[in-house]
Amino acid sequence: MNNNNIDVGSLMKMLAKMDKKDLANGMSQLNTILKSNDKDRIINELKNNLNKK
Repeated sequence: MNNNNIDVGSLMKMLAKMDKKDLANGMSQLNTILKSNDKDRIINELKNNLNKK
């Protein structure tokens, strides 16, 4: 994945795994990712956090 293309499907799958109390936080993180120039790093951090649950 390059910095100009976001895999929205993967992001939505990550958000779908969250429970309702975490969804608002997830949406905030998604907004941060969409505005960021360092999308890959943020996405990898989110994936790592979800895999730890």
